[in-house]
Amino acid sequence: MTMETPSKSYDVAIAGAGPAGSSLAIRLANAGLSVLLVEQKAFPREKLCGEFISPECLSHFEELGVMDDMIAAGGTKLNETIFFARNGKSVSVNSEWFGDFGRSALGLSRAKMDTKLFERAKYSGVTVLDETSVTGLILESQCVVGLKLKEKNQTEQTILSKLCVDATGRTRSLVRRLENKDAAKRPAELIAFKTHLRGAKVSPGACEIYVYQGGYGGCNRVEDDLYNLCFIASADDTKRLSSDPETIMREVVFTNQRAKYSMRDATVAKPWLAVPIERFGRGQLVSIEGLITVGDAAAFIDPFTGSGMLLALESGKIAACSISKTFSNGFNFADLATEYKRRYSAAFDRRLRACSILRYAAFSPILSETTIAILKLNENIRRRVARSTRFNAQSDV
Repeated sequence: MTMETPSKSYDVAIAGAGPAGSSLAIRLANAGLSVLLVEQKAFPREKLCGEFISPECLSHFEELGVMDDMIAAGGTKLNETIFFARNGKSVSVNSEWFGDFGRSALGLSRAKMDTKLFERAKYSGVTVLDETSVTGLILESQCVVGLKLKEKNQTEQTILSKLCVDATGRTRSLVRRLENKDAAKRPAELIAFKTHLRGAKVSPGACEIYVYQGGYGGCNRVEDDLYNLCFIASADDTKRLSSDPETIMREVVFTNQRAKYSMRDATVAKPWLAVPIERFGRGQLVSIEGLITVGDAAAFIDPFTGSGMLLALESGKIAACSISKTFSNGFNFADLATEYKRRYSAAFDRRLRACSILRYAAFSPILSETTIAILKLNENIRRRVARSTRFNAQSDV
């Protein structure tokens, strides 16, 4: 039997405590707003992710007050990313080329990173609810004004909020509630898989990226002498190989010579995770009054760029700046929507276009081999390509 508790009210309610949701909650609480952060799972929890934290993320960690916690979590410094064609030819990109010169990237599991951010949110004064599901949106005159929740003990409650934020990642669990359920859903053409390995022979201090027919994958060391393996395969190959991750790894990923060398003797240390990839690029930032999206719910950037976590943290900062500014002026959602879209476009539109172009090469072994051969000839070109996946000249954040 369930019971419903009286409504509580917040300035901002955020669903999803990944890096986008938690970092946004911390920044808003530090700005003096009342914030609720809701997470469906219990921490620590595994997430499908490349677990490559690019150097620019460290500046965000410093601003959020979690830098020491992240270093203490035992991650691995990653000084370079090495891209391998099927035939074993490769090209290397230094981590510091991505923008924060003098700093390495960091290999750290999402279980560790997300937990540290979630704990910091609590410390910052955010009201946090883990193991709590959003069961519905509260609508008034076509405006989202709150959330319906169910906690782990089955207690139901409604909360009111001036603004709700969908930070639930690719699932976009809040936004999906507004979509036409009768509309035909296009099946995903790609499936992503992830696990942790022991005994991989990855180059020390490197994140290795492997290209093969129909997809690409990456492997790098994280904490506790574990190696994170994350790869994408076509839905056709996945179905043909009975959706078995290890079979797909050996039959598809291992067509790349370097991937086979690096992982053929490794052992699987944790359960496999798998999710369909339905889209790349921009989604809707604002789909209805009272609700915005951040992180992967707003845009899904190509994993091979190693900038997924950066996009999450940057979009959290951009949203926080827009929300804080609007609240300081009396809060008007139309003003917030305009400000958020402007800042977001300035920060991400050009890099998302650059990534979409590079995606074609990543999914074609012949193109990727040609691209790797060209990039290997000139370091300046490699630097410019690396930077194109990061910053826009017109960004003001």
